Amino acid sequence: MEKKPALHIDAVSKIYGGKVKALKSITLTVQPGDFFALLGPNGAGKSTLIGILSSLVNKTSGRVEVFGVDIDQNFPLAKQHLGVVPQEFNFNQFEKVKDVLIFQAGFYGIPRRAAESRAQELLELLGLWEKRNTPSRSLSGGMKRRLMIGRALMHKPRLLILDEPTAGVDIELRRSMWKVMQELNSQGTTIILTTHYLEEAETLCRNIAIIDRGELVANSSMKSLLARLDHEEYLLDLAKSHHFEVLPEVPHGQLLQMDENTLALSVRKASSLNDVFSVLTACGIQITSFKNKTNRLEELFVSLTQGGKTA
Repeated sequence: MEKKPALHIDAVSKIYGGKVKALKSITLTVQPGDFFALLGPNGAGKSTLIGILSSLVNKTSGRVEVFGVDIDQNFPLAKQHLGVVPQEFNFNQFEKVKDVLIFQAGFYGIPRRAAESRAQELLELLGLWEKRNTPSRSLSGGMKRRLMIGRALMHKPRLLILDEPTAGVDIELRRSMWKVMQELNSQGTTIILTTHYLEEAETLCRNIAIIDRGELVANSSMKSLLARLDHEEYLLDLAKSHHFEVLPEVPHGQLLQMDENTLALSVRKASSLNDVFSVLTACGIQITSFKNKTNRLEELFVSLTQGGKTA
């Protein structure tokens, strides 16, 4: 039997008021088990598309299937496969943490005993079990986001859509949430992630679609998209402070002094950094360490979207 895509979006458009085209014939497919990035600048149409998938927005035209189930023909069944974590906290802030999950289970007909067992499983996974009897309004912002993820997972959806799940949380918590998302994905849950942290998308996701002004401007594997870059940018830390009157010429690249302790290097992709370091060493310049100057996906994102087109 042919395996059905986790999500198939076919020529979906959304027009508001007969004039504003929020989505323009979007077509994309997400395969089961994928970790998929859905990116775009503010106002690009991502939220509209997620609203259509969760039935909060009516599409103007096109077709959407979740694991082969057309959302227009049988949304209750499609919804069984789907979990959505929106940006806004929309649970009852006066309920206890555990009760938020158990109440959600009732919408899917999950018996109380099974709901309590599932709630404990998820709260332990998300590091919230010790807070199970705490009123949810007293949780930190990061804990509330984890609670939102737990609530969306109560009915064991096969497809999980995470809309800016790490927005506003600190770096340490963000990375702990990455581990949770990776664990869920490794257990077979298909994940679609929207985020403005492009390092997050590059680290977690295998495939990517970028929407800009309602149009699909990229749809490929992460590896294929990043392969479009024809150069790499690095920051080089100097062993000694120095101000250069003239910087050395390096093979297939160019140096720029950022400050008296740092050089920036732009070098053609696939060039050997050893050749660059050999030239610097011959000039008496010692490098203690180096790192990528910018996130690679960020460069491509800017070039593909309105940020790059209007610059």
